[in-house]
Amino acid sequence: MVNTGTLAQAGKQQLNGLLRFIGILTLALLVFGGVLLLFGKNPVDTYVAIFYNTLGSSYGLSEVLVKAIPLVLCAAAVLLPARIGLVNVGGEGQLYMGALLASWGALVIGDSVPRLVGVPAVIGLGFIGGGLWAAIPALLRAKGWLNETISTLLLNYVAILWVDYFVFGPLRDPASANFPQSEAFAEAVRLPMFGQSRLHFGLILAALVIVTLHFVLKRTRWGYEMRAIGGNPEAAQRHGLQISRYIIITMFIAGGLAGLAGMGEVAAIQGRLRPGFSPDYGYIGFLISWLALHNPLAVVVMSLLLAIIALGGDTLQITQSMPFSSVNVLMSLILFIVLANFFPKRQLTEQS
Repeated sequence: MVNTGTLAQAGKQQLNGLLRFIGILTLALLVFGGVLLLFGKNPVDTYVAIFYNTLGSSYGLSEVLVKAIPLVLCAAAVLLPARIGLVNVGGEGQLYMGALLASWGALVIGDSVPRLVGVPAVIGLGFIGGGLWAAIPALLRAKGWLNETISTLLLNYVAILWVDYFVFGPLRDPASANFPQSEAFAEAVRLPMFGQSRLHFGLILAALVIVTLHFVLKRTRWGYEMRAIGGNPEAAQRHGLQISRYIIITMFIAGGLAGLAGMGEVAAIQGRLRPGFSPDYGYIGFLISWLALHNPLAVVVMSLLLAIIALGGDTLQITQSMPFSSVNVLMSLILFIVLANFFPKRQLTEQS
């Protein structure tokens, strides 16, 4: 029989999570509205213009989905380690390293294989690149040598510099007129696109990731053991769970998911490796995961919302004569409210 008390508690938790998100977003919009008023702008007109220009046309909707793909994957890279009590702030670096290894593979493979072989190879290399980069702080954490929050954060800057080194050096296109970028990738290793839009196969990858995470975390023994470790690591270890093994495997998979985001950007959107190709997807993904309370399904909703806000920068420039970076103020407000625990704190291991 179904435990009605458990169902009621789960429903209450979902309602509290929804109210928490609505409260965070409302407060952030009100504060940002005050900023707009200080600059002589109408907040209502601004918000209407942002949502109309992103969701009011098929092109705007497709661009929202394009932006949401790396956000979902980077948020998943934070969500998974959080279930065992780890804080992965290294999504940006893992994204860059996934893009780097995928780019190397794309340049080496070229047109030497059919697309049915080239695309999976590049996807796999992107996953491995991000996973190996995340395995470094995972090993340090498993050995008890260094906290993963610090190591993942600092490794972001190392990864970005690594990409710069290769773009300015070994992978640089000699025909690019001194512009720092790699050679263009062959069609055999580029992700398929949908129609005439920029929407690409990464959307399917992101959907598969979310569905798989939701199933594994809720319906499998592995998900149950992760919840046990996140709830009480010492008790889990006394019951025979190898926490170090879970740390390394979980962080590798998480890094691989962020690596897929980087792979998608270079193998679909850019078509080559360039420096600074990510507008902080890894950091925004961190914010999304915390807003979603590390819930895979909620991550999708938050990613779409943050994608709309990020794309709103163009709207602010055109309709309100404000700088594109204005949207960063709104995202920062949301982040500060989350970090300040304005609403009641909830455990990372809480299930939807």
